[in-house]
Formats: sequence, structure tokens, C-alpha cells
Amino acid sequence: MKYYIIAGEASGDLHASNLMKGILGNDPNAEFRFFGGDLMAKVGGTLVKHYHDLAFMGFIEVILNLRTIKKNISFCKNDIADFNPDVVILVDYPGFNLRIAKFAKRKGFKVFYYIAPKVWAWKESRVKTLRNFVDKLFVIFPFEIDYFKKHGIEVIYEGNPLKDAIQKNTETVTFQEFTTTNSLGSSPIIALVAGSRKQEIKYNLPIMLQVMNNFPDYQFVIAGAPSLKYEVYKPYINGTNVKIVFNQTQTLLRSATLALVTSGTATLEAALLNTPEIVCYKGNTISMLIAWIVIKVKYISLVNLIMGTEVVRELKQFDLTRKNLVAQMQKLLPGSSYRNEMLSQFAELNRILGEPGSSKRVAKHMIELLKQS
Repeated sequence: MKYYIIAGEASGDLHASNLMKGILGNDPNAEFRFFGGDLMAKVGGTLVKHYHDLAFMGFIEVILNLRTIKKNISFCKNDIADFNPDVVILVDYPGFNLRIAKFAKRKGFKVFYYIAPKVWAWKESRVKTLRNFVDKLFVIFPFEIDYFKKHGIEVIYEGNPLKDAIQKNTETVTFQEFTTTNSLGSSPIIALVAGSRKQEIKYNLPIMLQVMNNFPDYQFVIAGAPSLKYEVYKPYINGTNVKIVFNQTQTLLRSATLALVTSGTATLEAALLNTPEIVCYKGNTISMLIAWIVIKVKYISLVNLIMGTEVVRELKQFDLTRKNLVAQMQKLLPGSSYRNEMLSQFAELNRILGEPGSSKRVAKHMIELLKQS
């Protein structure tokens, strides 16, 4: 069968690539065409447009790039029509993908949505679009089952796909091997995971770096985003001994004593890898003020949202200061009761998210549904 897949961010590229592998396990002759990234390209098929040409963060940034976004949407619609797939699989990225869902459904294509838009956080009006233009919705958080049922949508939940990605990368790499391979020092590591977009790096990384002098016994290592080049980080680390490692975020997190993480999939990665963390999130002031008005949930990190309480401290916008960050980091150093309690909560989170194999189970379910239609 022919599959057209759209993933517009680094996390979507990761989960879509594992989904594609699951599809190939059930449909060896699968033909893929996609908007995505390098991980999807490694699986096979045709990469039409890379996600780093699609990702815009924040309300103001989106407005400033509306012309580009509209051109990408128009191009995508024409490309889907030319490819004539058996199914269009949309992966998160709702601002773009919900428009494609409407187009694809009206053109008679089967539409699956994998990793539901976070309508429970903001823009609940999008539920109507999901109900009317998506044939089957696949969710990755257990609380979403009841949420969507309340809105008349029966979803499929097969666990969280991040556990698949982590299981794949659980090969034993010792701290010594990791530091030697990447020319790092022997001191314990504090990981800096400042996001996957240039805007996130711009607003969050400088503040993360301000705390270095308060922790002289640690080395600070940046997780380089796969979609960005070294040159993006260079202005911020000139004159420091900070190192960057690319395409090794999970290994870095596993090797770190603690992590400073910009909100996103990485907050959940750190928790599942048992690395105590502080969530750091700063953005364009106007965009953030708008976000505070429209976002309905109490927390921004996936860890806290799933657990329903503040397991990890969130330092957002004006709270993200050097003083506050240092205070929270000191509370998380080895031997503290706060650190031990956080690790205990991480173990419970791991249990809640179920067993690995989510991507394969979702892929099998998708193919079964396609064969029935």
C-alpha cells in the first residue's frame, strides 16, 4: 500500500520513523512519501520536504511566516493528490496537519492522525475538525482516552512511542565510553537540552549557560538538535569550555547527573531515562503572553501533565532567572531527598505509560483498518 506521512518537527520525525518500521513489518511492500526528517529518510521512501523548512515556534513567528506556511500547505495538497495514497497519516503538528486533514478527507483519502493534537491544552475547537475529518485517531497518553470519548471520538491507545525509541537506544554505553568518544572531561555532566528550533536556543540557552560558575565540579554539555548546525550554537558558547554532542540526546541524558530541559518531548525522555530535570521555557514576550491567555492546562511539561502534579519544577518566562535556576539545581544534586522523590515519581510514570512496542502495535492496527475498508 501507499502511505503519505506528514511530520513537521524533530519528535514527529522520530515517532514517524518507528511507525514506518512497524508498517514495513506488516506490509513489506509499503511505499512511503513524506514530509519529515532524516530518521524517516533512513527507513526509506521519498522525503518531499524536510521539517526544518516547516517548523515555526510562537504566535508572532507563525504570523511573520504565513506566506511560507501557505505555500507549503498548497504544495503538500498537490503532492498528495499526485501520489494518490491509500492513507494519509498525520503526525502531531496540528496547525499544518489539520488543514491537510480537511483537504484529504474531502478528496476521498483515508485519514489517520497519529499523536493527537493537544486540544486538551488549547484550541479545543479543533476537536470538531478531528471528529469530522479524521477516520481514526491514535493517542499516546492514557488520559486522552476519556478526554476524546467525552467529545464523541473513540480513539486507539497502544502506549507511548517514546518508550520504543528509548528501548532501541538502551545499548550499554558507559559514562567512560560516552565521554571518551565525544572528547569530554571526566567530571559529572549537567545536560543542556535547549530545544530543537533556533528561537528556543536563542531564548533559553543563554540563561542555562549563566549558571556554569555556580557548579565548577560539573561539565556542561549541550544536546545538539539534529535539525541545527554547530554554527547556531557557536555565538553562545564562544569563550567557554562547553561541548556539544549531536544525535546522542538520550545517551547524554542517561549519562548526566541532572538536565536543564526546554519543554517538549525531551522532558519525557529525561524522566524515562531516570535523569532528574528542571524545565526551562522562555520565548518571545508577546507570544508567551498570548499563550498564557489561551492555554488551559496548569503545566507545560509532559511529565507533569501525565502525572497531574508538579513532579519537575517548571521555570517559565520571567521565573527563568539565573538565581531561580541555581536554587533548583542545588536541590537536585545527588543525595538530596528532593532528587530521590523525583526519581520515585519517574518510576511511577514509567509504569503508567505501559510496555514498549507501541509503534509496532499502532502500525498493525492501522494496516488492519486499511484492509477492512
